[in-house]
Amino acid sequence: MSSTVKNVKNLAGARYRLVDASGEVLGRLASRLAMAIQGKDKPTYTPGSGSGDVVVVVNAAEVALTGKKMEKKLYHRHTGYVGGLVTRTAREMFDRDPTFALRKAVERMLPRNVRSKETMRKLRVFPGAEHAFDESRLVRLEAPPRALSKPPDARAPEGMIAFNPEAYAKKAALAKRSEEARATFARRAARAADAARES
Repeated sequence: MSSTVKNVKNLAGARYRLVDASGEVLGRLASRLAMAIQGKDKPTYTPGSGSGDVVVVVNAAEVALTGKKMEKKLYHRHTGYVGGLVTRTAREMFDRDPTFALRKAVERMLPRNVRSKETMRKLRVFPGAEHAFDESRLVRLEAPPRALSKPPDARAPEGMIAFNPEAYAKKAALAKRSEEARATFARRAARAADAARES
């Protein structure tokens, strides 16, 4: 499988990870890929050691951009000649090369040093589901569970178990104490206002 990855050192202990980009948000996916190809998701990570994994991304053409970024996000380059600034929208770049936006996002999340080009060679992006790697050696790179923000008095829906019951109970108790403190403050303010009117 190393024949599909050229000019990259320290591939002896590297894993080959598979990521399906269908429906993934561009920035969130790019941050995960940047961590994986640098090896920052490993407990044995050492800066400069090149211990990152080879990451194979399929269905890059189906990556999602939130809001109106398809029309409003701009990519710039310059030809070097006078008046040679070339500006294209994200939609135009997707039409020209569906893998460009994801590769550029990951590249900009890497440190600007001499190893960035070699690190980027560990990222292989394919617009569709077909790729040149051996399926039997690919290990799927799963996204970590996201901690969704909840209001302080949030409770799990009926018939469902909370992901962290202790944290839910602590937030509910804190919300109750906050409500009691606000009520006490309101009563004191009302008494002070009554005393001021009587005097």
